[in-house]
Amino acid sequence: MFPLALVLFVSCQNTPDIDLLDVGIPLEMATYRKQQVSDVVYALSFNIPEEIENPISSTLVLDITINDLSQPLYLDFNADAHLLKRLVVNGENQKIVHQKEHLIITENLQKGENHIEIGFNAGELSLNRNQDFLYTLLVPDRASTLFPCFDQPNIKAKYILDVIAPNDWTVITGAPLKVKSNEEEGRVHFQFEESDPMSTYLFSMVAGKFQTVTENPGFFDMTLLYRETDTAKVDYSIPVIYDLHQRSIDFLKGYTNYDFPFKKLDYAAIPGFQYGGMEHVGAIQYNQNSIFMDESATERRRMGGAKLIAHETSHMWFGDMVTMDWFNDVWMKEVFANFMADKIVNPTFPDINHKLQFMISHYRGAYGEDRTRGTNPIRQKLDNLKNAGNLYGGIIYNKAPIMMRQLEATLGEAEFREGIREYIANYAYGNATWNDLVDILDKRSTKDIKKWSEVWVNQSGRPIIKQDISYADGKIKNFSISQQAEDGSDKFWPQTFEVSLVYKDSTHVIPVDMDSKSIAVASAEGIAKPDAIIYNSDAFGYGLFPISMIDAHVIPYLEHEVARGYAYLNSYENTLAGNFKPHENLDLLMTGIQEEENEFIHGMICGETSSIFWNFLTQEEREAQQPIIENILWQQLQKQNKDANIKKNIFDIWKGLAYSDEAKEKLYRLWSKELEIADLKLNQDDYTGMAMSLALYGHEDAQNILVTAKGELTNQDKIDRFEFFMPALSSDSLVRDAFFRSLKEAKNREKESWVLTACDFIHHPLRQETAIKHVPMALDLLEEIQQTGDIFFPKRWLSSTVGQYQSKEAMEYVNEYLSSHPNLQPALKGKLLQATDDLYRFVNQH
Repeated sequence: MFPLALVLFVSCQNTPDIDLLDVGIPLEMATYRKQQVSDVVYALSFNIPEEIENPISSTLVLDITINDLSQPLYLDFNADAHLLKRLVVNGENQKIVHQKEHLIITENLQKGENHIEIGFNAGELSLNRNQDFLYTLLVPDRASTLFPCFDQPNIKAKYILDVIAPNDWTVITGAPLKVKSNEEEGRVHFQFEESDPMSTYLFSMVAGKFQTVTENPGFFDMTLLYRETDTAKVDYSIPVIYDLHQRSIDFLKGYTNYDFPFKKLDYAAIPGFQYGGMEHVGAIQYNQNSIFMDESATERRRMGGAKLIAHETSHMWFGDMVTMDWFNDVWMKEVFANFMADKIVNPTFPDINHKLQFMISHYRGAYGEDRTRGTNPIRQKLDNLKNAGNLYGGIIYNKAPIMMRQLEATLGEAEFREGIREYIANYAYGNATWNDLVDILDKRSTKDIKKWSEVWVNQSGRPIIKQDISYADGKIKNFSISQQAEDGSDKFWPQTFEVSLVYKDSTHVIPVDMDSKSIAVASAEGIAKPDAIIYNSDAFGYGLFPISMIDAHVIPYLEHEVARGYAYLNSYENTLAGNFKPHENLDLLMTGIQEEENEFIHGMICGETSSIFWNFLTQEEREAQQPIIENILWQQLQKQNKDANIKKNIFDIWKGLAYSDEAKEKLYRLWSKELEIADLKLNQDDYTGMAMSLALYGHEDAQNILVTAKGELTNQDKIDRFEFFMPALSSDSLVRDAFFRSLKEAKNREKESWVLTACDFIHHPLRQETAIKHVPMALDLLEEIQQTGDIFFPKRWLSSTVGQYQSKEAMEYVNEYLSSHPNLQPALKGKLLQATDDLYRFVNQH
């Protein structure tokens, strides 16, 4: 309440000089609002009914300071206007005006403190309601689909949350619980403390029937919500989850020289969650399968879970406390989370070669987008927040950490760390841009970091490295290395890497500092002619490096793991570039599968083998190669001296190729437990996966197999997931067709991870003859999916549909779509070109 004598109300009915109103959140509106409002507090009340069909009655009490009334107050609300029920501004009822996804307030506002009350039903686009649980997922601009707000990262606010839910539900949010009380009619009331300041995309509410456990691993109490019912997974995972969070906190406090920045750290493991995790302040959300595992998990998978936890915990400092000013710098929070995660997990896995692990984690994902016609810079332009979801991808998550490692090497580890500490201290609980950080780091280096950043961060693509070597009298006479941008431009990437000259009994390593487009490697002159040359043998450089088939033959026998791993990756990239034939690379990879003893390298080359087999062989070539490869893999599975993790890799790739009659019978006997493989650890999820593969491969008893597999499930979430897949696994193409057509309805795409797996089945290469007619529909849905789906869904949708094809017909569909959509949002067009890169290369090479 405000004393009447002190209140000066202002009407904004006159047309403002500049019209900021538009669909989405334009940069101009965001820039104005940043100086217009401050001291924002959202008091939110949600009354969650027992019945999922009923709306969630809600109230927002918004307290703000308004500094400028030259424009109306625009609150973002990207939901139907009829959901808005009541608007009271400074004690006066106001007419609700909702246009272009905004609630527009013009009357009864005042400079200084304002008190606004809004009654509404919660928008449900990003509420993720299930029968007995729900969770919000609001990145990057989805908070405004749930409640009216200033949905931009640089207007941070505090939240006071009040939730009434069914009696057997529990609730966590970004603030500690203050009071929990029982209500009438089997309801429970949760009242939470005021939260720390955070951006709207970090607001989180998880509510439902969950198991809960609270432990103090060394810093404060942390609560975990989960729905996993496999006791082996629960008993194995919970101590690990708590330990990894605490290890992450300890490292980050030391590295940043800044204490844990928030009141609490709780987390929820959610079945079918869209991402691996999401860094909500105080209430991190994880995909349950990503962090719950049992003793059958390979070290590679355990490492992946550890990195995920370290990544999300790193966000508490990088992203949650210090937040990008605008979403064009969203990559900053991701690169630091990935970069710090790599540092955090090293001590937890002391027996792992972490340089190798870094290479495997990031290089293939970076190249997978940077080699395509749809590549983009690390830092992209963004004129409207509605397009921010298109900025995410392999460049942000994988190329950026490679760049950051080069930057750290350029400054030196100590200066880099001190620069990061200065950055954290300067911008704590505020917002910062990449240029703010560059200014700090530039002062700490003798090199021009701003110029260095221009090509690495602000421009796209990768270099093609070329060699020019001459020999005389069995020795190297001249050795020069040059680079050219893959896109034909004149860009140049300053970087360092090593070149290994391989001999029968030794290896000579030459460091290269490529500070210009072409350099002479004087240190190589006079050295004996090598048997092979392996470029980027330290996996520190970035680009497409030269390799010949003569060089490739030594790869399986290279002693150094990092050199061996990168050489496999480089041979794969050269295959996609057309420098090797697919069958040549396949022969090399099959040798590696049989010879390789490092689990991480082995897993990578198994993935490359599957990619070459399904994406780059013709159908005739696959039919010729399948029995050979399947037989080799089966023989490897029978060997007694194979490491269990290696054997699991082999089993996974074998299962993915076991579609011949003979292989199907073996797979059936394994699934039915008539046959066992020594030292192969399988859990219930593996057996469920085998049943699905048998159905995909058209086993004659597929229907009974699926019914039996479903009957063996006891977790309702897994039963629901299995039932969702059933039509996609049907042997009847009409059933599959009807299922895929049902995905036109947005409500049928809500379980995005389920949808993607189902699409993988429907559009699998073995089923493309009947499924290709659906490619136009998959393309036509792209723009709608960008609007209704979460940030990774458009690219993954494309990869699981048209991205699986190898035919000219599919390529024609893509070209027709592009020609008929000349105004397709550029970043979305980039996703399409990225997802169809294998298709494009296959068609052009055939």
